[in-house]
Amino acid sequence: MMEAQVNDPAGMELSHLRVVLVETTHPGNIGAAARAMKNMGLSRLYLVNPARFPHADATARASGADDLLAKAVSCASLDEALTGCGLVFGASARLRTISWPQVDPRQCAGMAAAANGNTEVALVFGREHAGLTNVELEQCHYLVHIPANPAFSSLNLAAAVQILAYEMRLSLDTEAAPPVKLDRPDTTLATADELAGLYRHLEQTMIDIGFLDPARPRQLMRRLRRLFNRAHLDRMELNILRGILKAAQARAKDSSRG
Repeated sequence: MMEAQVNDPAGMELSHLRVVLVETTHPGNIGAAARAMKNMGLSRLYLVNPARFPHADATARASGADDLLAKAVSCASLDEALTGCGLVFGASARLRTISWPQVDPRQCAGMAAAANGNTEVALVFGREHAGLTNVELEQCHYLVHIPANPAFSSLNLAAAVQILAYEMRLSLDTEAAPPVKLDRPDTTLATADELAGLYRHLEQTMIDIGFLDPARPRQLMRRLRRLFNRAHLDRMELNILRGILKAAQARAKDSSRG
């Protein structure tokens, strides 16, 4: 007997969300994460260099969420997985030496709900054994920290996905979880790939004008990424900054000639 298909209107409202799993080791965790997503109406799964996928263990653990596995997007890098995203959250149990803007799952869901309807939102989860690297976290606007027992705070990957997916669904009920106000809800935010281009341009310009010594970069770019991520640049602002950088490079080139 075939199971009746039930329409889920909430799924349409969550269609701007993508779940990104980075270098997942165990294929069963991919399947369990897909099941957690489908339970809550999320449907877009991105996989960055999984150790083994497709795999029978992933299918078995998906328990009916095989359709999410079939249309999962495989990516060679986190940069690729975040292409087009204007708001990126990185889930981590570890807090970092250089503090990163931090939210809890409910705040994360509220911000995602308040984002412009055209803004793609990514929830990024790291490796089972080590989470996200600092470099990967730098590609995220916010660190999402799930409150847990400090003596045993590392959650199973699928459990972490389930918690954030639940909060995303709950955010659709504005009485239960009013949206968190974004400073600029009606603007078209610069995407992750556009910001990556800005950071490369900024770093090269600082080298060209003698402000940054590439042999001793210290934490300069990390702090600048944090600054600009916090500002939520829109595309016009990003283009203005790149124009300024281009002009500074041209002036530095002219000075070196004369």
